[in-house]
Amino acid sequence: MPEGHTIHRLAQDYAAAFRGTSPRVTSPQGKFSDAAALLDGAELTRTDAHGKHLFLGFRDTDWVHIHLGLFGKVNFGPAPAPPPTDTVRLRLANPTAYVDLRGPTTCALITGSEKRAVHDRLGPDPLRPDADPQEAYRRISRSRTSVAALLMDQKVVAGVGNVYRAEVLFRHGIDPYRAGRDITPAQWDAIWADLVALMREGVRTNRIDTVRPEHTPEAMGRPPRVDDHGGEVYVYRRANQPCHLCGGEIRTAGLAARNLFWCPGCQTP
Repeated sequence: MPEGHTIHRLAQDYAAAFRGTSPRVTSPQGKFSDAAALLDGAELTRTDAHGKHLFLGFRDTDWVHIHLGLFGKVNFGPAPAPPPTDTVRLRLANPTAYVDLRGPTTCALITGSEKRAVHDRLGPDPLRPDADPQEAYRRISRSRTSVAALLMDQKVVAGVGNVYRAEVLFRHGIDPYRAGRDITPAQWDAIWADLVALMREGVRTNRIDTVRPEHTPEAMGRPPRVDDHGGEVYVYRRANQPCHLCGGEIRTAGLAARNLFWCPGCQTP
């Protein structure tokens, strides 16, 4: 599932290609046809993102709410748009570009109040200027749940996924099984600031890189990572490999319905 930086990047990309234009809006698959007909030819006025939720604003009151889920894909291309396949849930097209959405968990036309309700059920997003990190810490500091599970709870922190949670805990030497209530205010402030910086860089580069400059392949004289997910990381999807810092073996286990990765040598209880 895409992490929050990908959704914020998509909001920027939709805006760059379509904001201020009145695109053709269609649903070749048919599942969004009625809503597409209502939006066809309407101006795309703004885009927004919160956590893993993307919003496309048309006119003054209409919003398309998109959640990619596990299988959703977005593909941009230049005009003229090729004939769509019958898997395209939503296509936007104007004289210069088109974009196809396939396989989302959610693609719905909603009102402003319905959009507000989505925001209200999500935790603060490190990529949003209105985010309050103390809102998240109030929940974390009262919880016996592990900090690794809390970071994946979108009601606590929105946008953090499996990669960012594993990597930020490693970067701060925090055992992923430590209870939320045992995270100090100073530790939380450092984690939050790191998430903000890492995820902003993810938006900029459209990939996740979490290693510090002194730990890059060039600095350490090691081969670059080869992985479908790309990016240089410390522990994510590196189970049974040596830690870049201590040389110990990276561990993995299931937690919060996802695979957790950590270094027992660097992330001591």
